[in-house]
Amino acid sequence: MVEIAYKSYFRKSSFKKDIKNGERLLSLINFHKPKNVLEIGVLEGATSRNMCKLLHKIHKNNFSYIGIDLFGLDRLFNNNKEFTPLSNKFSNPIKYIYFKYILKLEPNSKKAVQHLLKKYSQFIRLYQGYSDVLLEELNLSNIDFVFLDGGHSYETVKQDLSIILRKIKKKSIIICDDYNILHYGVKKAVDEVKHNYYFEDLGRFAFLKI
Repeated sequence: MVEIAYKSYFRKSSFKKDIKNGERLLSLINFHKPKNVLEIGVLEGATSRNMCKLLHKIHKNNFSYIGIDLFGLDRLFNNNKEFTPLSNKFSNPIKYIYFKYILKLEPNSKKAVQHLLKKYSQFIRLYQGYSDVLLEELNLSNIDFVFLDGGHSYETVKQDLSIILRKIKKKSIIICDDYNILHYGVKKAVDEVKHNYYFEDLGRFAFLKI
């Protein structure tokens, strides 16, 4: 039996206090068994590590993972187009020591996430930048599962969905996080396209099958 327990790996994650939905996401992957996964909104890489671990258990060496995130780029250039939740505030002193003095990296930097995913390095590609730009540049023709958890504004989700729907292959699955949190723009953007595809409201997630 494939393990679907969600682990935080000592990293900040939107599922850290919502393990049930983290495990629901893994259960969806376990059920549909995609081979080529795209995650938009990596943060510190906890969900990425959980997904890669599960994909490796299912497919061994026959899977791929692409992760897109700002990895702090917004703070570097003081650009408020979209933003990364701050990861350099530590409530846990052990975590502070680990990142500050051992890794010497910011938790949501690209290098820190690469370190967390190093066991699967030959199967993964991480890209730093804005999703609308990178999605247009990348070849997404073999992607069969998308976890969309990047910028949550209506404009960003609408743009990301528009590009993804145009570029990924048929019968692929898109999971949009935070669908029913009304002060975000996820629901509005998803509701504009959901009637063209198979759709399920899974509470926290919107499920689209293309």
